Amino acid sequence: MTVSPSFRAFVLEQLEPFAAIQAKPMFGGVGVYGDGLFFALLDDDRIYFKVDASSRGDFEALGMGPFLPFGDPERPMGGYYELPGDFLEDPERLEPFVRKALAVAEQAKAKPGRKKR
Repeated sequence: MTVSPSFRAFVLEQLEPFAAIQAKPMFGGVGVYGDGLFFALLDDDRIYFKVDASSRGDFEALGMGPFLPFGDPERPMGGYYELPGDFLEDPERLEPFVRKALAVAEQAKAKPGRKKR
């Protein structure tokens, strides 16, 4: 569970046009925030976006799967799905995924009963 400095820098640069981006170390990976919303994570030089029922199918249609923090397919972290790496190099393909992940993060933050920090 590592993220190379070059991959981290590349991803953050690619995401900057879409939101105010911040990255924070998290359990050996990197948590990515856009406009203050936790919407993506980096692990093993891969990026995973926050998903819900409205966006999960977009990733599955591309043959992508959930984040497996323990490497065990029986224990996925289904709230985050991997983005194909080549999407990072194509802003037109990347933007809709960023926008949807930010929207999912915004909805999750607004859920009733959720603690506000």
